Amino acid sequence: MITKPLFSIPQSSLSETVTITFEGKTLKVPAGISVAAALLVGGVDDFRSSIVGQVPRAPYCMMGVCFECLVEIDGIPARQSCLLPVQDGMQVRRQIGAADLDDVKFAEEP
Repeated sequence: MITKPLFSIPQSSLSETVTITFEGKTLKVPAGISVAAALLVGGVDDFRSSIVGQVPRAPYCMMGVCFECLVEIDGIPARQSCLLPVQDGMQVRRQIGAADLDDVKFAEEP
C-alpha cells in the first residue's frame, strides 16, 4: 500500500508562490498549478462528498472528465478544481453533497 503522497513538489523548486485557504487552513502553494494540485500538495485527501451516501471523494483524472474534484471556490459551488489555476487569496471549501444553485452567483467566463 502506498503511504507516501503521490503529489509533492520539492521545496527547492518553488520560485513563486501564492497563498490560498482551504477550510480555514492557509496553504502556500506554487503559482500556476491547478487548485486540485495545490490542495493535494497541501495534504488535502478529500475534496467533496458524494450526493448519495456522503462518501468522501478526491480527484481522479485531473483533466476535467470525472468531476470528482468539485469544490466551492470563493463562494461559488461545483467548481472543477483540476481545471482552475490557483490565485492568491482564493477561499476553497469542500463540496458537501449536491450544490444548491438557487441563490448562487456564477463565475463569469474569462
